[in-house]
Amino acid sequence: MFKGSIPALVTPFTDGQVDVATLKKLVNWHIEQGSHGLVPVGTTGESPTLTHGEHDMVVEIVVQETAGRIPVIAGAGSNNTIETVRLVQAAQKAGADAALVVTPYYNRPTQAGLIAHFTAAADCGLPIIIYNIPGRSAVDMTPDTMGELARHPMIIGVKDATGDLARVPKQRLRCGKDFVQISGEDATALGFNAHGGVGCISVTANVAPKLCAEFQETTLAGDYATALIQLDRLMPLHEAIFAEPGVSGAKYGMSLLGLCNEDVRSPLAPLTDGTKARMRAAMVHAGLLN
Repeated sequence: MFKGSIPALVTPFTDGQVDVATLKKLVNWHIEQGSHGLVPVGTTGESPTLTHGEHDMVVEIVVQETAGRIPVIAGAGSNNTIETVRLVQAAQKAGADAALVVTPYYNRPTQAGLIAHFTAAADCGLPIIIYNIPGRSAVDMTPDTMGELARHPMIIGVKDATGDLARVPKQRLRCGKDFVQISGEDATALGFNAHGGVGCISVTANVAPKLCAEFQETTLAGDYATALIQLDRLMPLHEAIFAEPGVSGAKYGMSLLGLCNEDVRSPLAPLTDGTKARMRAAMVHAGLLN
């Protein structure tokens, strides 16, 4: 169920409030463009600055608007286990297909602490995808710990943003071939799939969903020669989007396509003029703008 290009969906704002009408339009646009799933209220969905009520509302809207056409993996991460459980339960109640749960940030738990945290989330009964991003959470889940957690029937996969492609075979050996391994880094997604991954939870796919979906389909078919050509079109966009926080880059690119405005919540800020020019040039290179 979980594979291919899965946009880490932005949360559109207008006048500081969640723009529900635009959010619904984005869901339908992504489906039309060929995206293979959606992740609402991840970091790219600005979950750190959403209220709990907004967080739950966005998940509910995306699930309802998707209407079972593609899977919805709801962001449900916190560095508080009790809050994580509440978010997973809310996602389950809304009808999400899975929850994306990040390794607890800032408080830096031990591996035993990670096992307890993710077991509590998984015991809710909704499939859990581990989000391992040590660069932001300051804690790294080891392949051995992941292998232990993979024994839980509700812990089904990982979004891996370690940047270490050797993790894919290491995790496959410890977690089994059916454990879903999805990249959390656009720029290394080709290598990730070549090592045994099956998709990417993508920031760039907010701006170029059709290209990202085609790229993923090509890699999953094993046609890496064609995938390299597709990657050459996408790489400048990957780089430009992450020149500043990816949310700001994605929203600016989407604004150029008339999809939403570029509003982000503080402490994020709009792109600088130099990065805006870089984004525009990358979108021209990708064939998204003339």
